Amino acid sequence: MRKDYLKDEGNALRVQKHQLNNTEDKISEIDSILSGLQKEQSSNNDVLDDLLNSMDTLLQNTSSTVSSEIVDKNITIIEDELNIGIKTENVTLISEIDKINISENTNWDEYSDLVNDYGFKHNLDLNEDPFKHLMTKSQQVELQKRIKDEFTLKNANCDKYDYMIAGTCGVIGGLIDILFVGAPGDSKLGNIADKQADKITEKFAEFVGWDKDKAVEKGKNTTASAIGYLESKFKINYDQATTHATDGAVNNLSLKNHHLKSLGHSPDLIGLFFSILNQFTSTSTFVSNGQIITIDTETFDLKGSNFVSKIFCGFANWFGHIMSDWSGSSGTVGQGGRGTGVPIPFFNLFQLMNFGEFGQNKQTFATVTAKVFENGYDTRHAMAMAIPVLTTELLTRFMYTMKAHFYHKKEWKDSIPNASIPELRRMLLVGHGTLCLIDGVDAYIRSGGEMVTFLSRTNLLAWVRFGQLSLKELNAWYNAGHIDVDAVDEYLDNEYKKMLK
Repeated sequence: MRKDYLKDEGNALRVQKHQLNNTEDKISEIDSILSGLQKEQSSNNDVLDDLLNSMDTLLQNTSSTVSSEIVDKNITIIEDELNIGIKTENVTLISEIDKINISENTNWDEYSDLVNDYGFKHNLDLNEDPFKHLMTKSQQVELQKRIKDEFTLKNANCDKYDYMIAGTCGVIGGLIDILFVGAPGDSKLGNIADKQADKITEKFAEFVGWDKDKAVEKGKNTTASAIGYLESKFKINYDQATTHATDGAVNNLSLKNHHLKSLGHSPDLIGLFFSILNQFTSTSTFVSNGQIITIDTETFDLKGSNFVSKIFCGFANWFGHIMSDWSGSSGTVGQGGRGTGVPIPFFNLFQLMNFGEFGQNKQTFATVTAKVFENGYDTRHAMAMAIPVLTTELLTRFMYTMKAHFYHKKEWKDSIPNASIPELRRMLLVGHGTLCLIDGVDAYIRSGGEMVTFLSRTNLLAWVRFGQLSLKELNAWYNAGHIDVDAVDEYLDNEYKKMLK
């Protein structure tokens, strides 16, 4: 596609509008000529009527003895008067409309060249913005107003009630966070999340063939039995759990942190990529102390008859193994322990940050985050951390809708809490900022400044959401008055969906 494709389309529309205007002018010209002919015809009819009346009068006043020669002579005179000749100097010639000749084989570039030729021939400056000529002044003003109102980044215009509402929602989320989330192992919501994770694991194991009734009959721990079944069904080659198993290549690798340091155990796109890569190449990839380390493993053969089926089997192995690990190992869970789950998505990237000196032992940030994970800061704990974040988010959006409808008297459809609304964006920032403030103060007080405990009590999801909103607010402030690309994309997507219905 050419760089000026949109402008070429606009010029094509401008030329077509020029042709349409010419067509309308020709129709007006033809209509004017036809009106003249109609008037002339009407005048001729009047002359004819007068002549016929004169002839009738002549016949009535003439004696019946008039010879036929005299009658024929008078008729000849009348015919001569009716015989109107065409005067070429009174004929109006209508010129043809200039057109662009195209065929089925004409491509877009050729058509654009023809458009440019037409514009040059008719003194159309096609270097100008074509859309200025395609819309009237009132349409241009209306479009500019709509773009400014709906598709430009604007600073929020919040009143005191907006800030009070957002702050209150943040306080509610913060209280839920410090009272019911806390740190792993000391979390009321965390215990509920652990139980839900166990149920999900059992459901998935049943889906792929595990017999829960048989495990119950044998008096086994059902969750441990389900995990053991998944471990045997979805075996992988990158499950080394100790430094010794890697022949010393990965330092400080243990049963408590190998899910964090093994990239294939990450429940995100990074984990999926390295899992399939390791399964195809019979390798195992780790991230530890700021380094990415790859070791060779025993030959691992993926099932499948072709490349696509092997990719699918690799994905199934990765997902199934994640499900076997996210509730802990079968041995630990069978003994009544919580077990080490899988890391929060992208949390293992902290292992690349091998810098800084924290605590009495002067540990790097990578080592500190590994200790945090070993304390139970995994995906199950993330489920608990998500509750105050979602509470703050949904409560703020709900209160914005209520205020917009009942206080500002907007229609329900205009009160929808769209994230592109500047006031809602600011309210979400204040709400999540309040949540993070409460979370950070609580974590600092309870940890006494000890880094591992501080991070263990910090709600990472809340800070990530707050960071995202902060960047959006900074972007809106810096680019105020510029086009909001996200809003334009959303509008175009909605219009496209309407066209498909």
